[in-house]
Parts: sequence; structure tokens; C-alpha cells
Amino acid sequence: MPVRPATAHDAGFLRRILQEAYNWNGEQRFTAEQLAADPHAARYVADWPRGGDFGVVAETGDGEPVGAAWARCLPEDRPGYGFVAADVPELTLGVLPAHRGRGLGRSLMEALIRAAAEQDGPVTRLSLSVEDGNPAARLYTSLGFVRAGREGGSDTMVLDVPGRRG
Repeated sequence: MPVRPATAHDAGFLRRILQEAYNWNGEQRFTAEQLAADPHAARYVADWPRGGDFGVVAETGDGEPVGAAWARCLPEDRPGYGFVAADVPELTLGVLPAHRGRGLGRSLMEALIRAAAEQDGPVTRLSLSVEDGNPAARLYTSLGFVRAGREGGSDTMVLDVPGRRG
């Protein structure tokens, strides 16, 4: 499936994908309304895109978005779940359930890592948070992410962006 850069027009879809990411195990643990009302969750998509934000969207041949990965820096006083440092963008990845298991998550992650390497600013690392039991942890490890910390039932993982050293 084609993967393209995320734009301001994708903000609504990113909110939908955020819900998929939070409900990765197929259970409806969080509604869209709950995530929008939760300042911690909402900060991943609020005012998309802000300066420094970047992302990618996978589409069907008909142009229907089916998955996305994006990254943004969050401040130390309002960190995300995978916060490492204010200058390390934290990423979110999600694929609509009907399109999972086809390698789309890997394609999105590879495109996002390439996008990180192409950013004007010095994006040398990416971070994320992955809950225990989430099969995406294997994908992240296979791409070079390493465990950098633990919070509750989740690991914080970091990737040194290939070709970019701080």
C-alpha cells in the first residue's frame, strides 16, 4: 500500500488511529471521547501538525487511509508515555483492524524512521511506549528499538535514527 506524508488534513484520521493504538488488543478500553478528554492522550494529536511534527499515512489504492505513524516532541512538564527527553520525538503507530497482519505496521515504521532522518532539525532518536503483551513490541525490537525504561506495565523504547547521531 502507498505511504505518504501526513498533513493537516489527516488530523481526524490520526485521532482515530490514536484510539486504535490505545485499544491495540481488540478490546474497546477507550472511546474517542475519553481520549479527547484525557489531556495525556490528547497531547499526541492536539493541534496537528505543530512545528517539528512529522508522520506518514498508509492508503489503499483508492486513497482510503488505513494506518498511520507520527512523531512529535512533548515538553518535560507535559510528557507522553514514552517520554525520554524534550528533544526526542515520541511516536504513535496504528493500523485499522481489517488491515493488520500484512506488514503495514513495518512499512509505516520504516517510512517514519526515514522521515525522521530527513527532518531539518537534529532528530537523532525516536521513542515510544509499548504495553506488555502488545505484539508490536517484536516489530519495534526488529527495527532496532531498545528498552530504555519501564513505567507500570509498559516499556519505553528508543531508537537511534540511522545516519543521525547527536
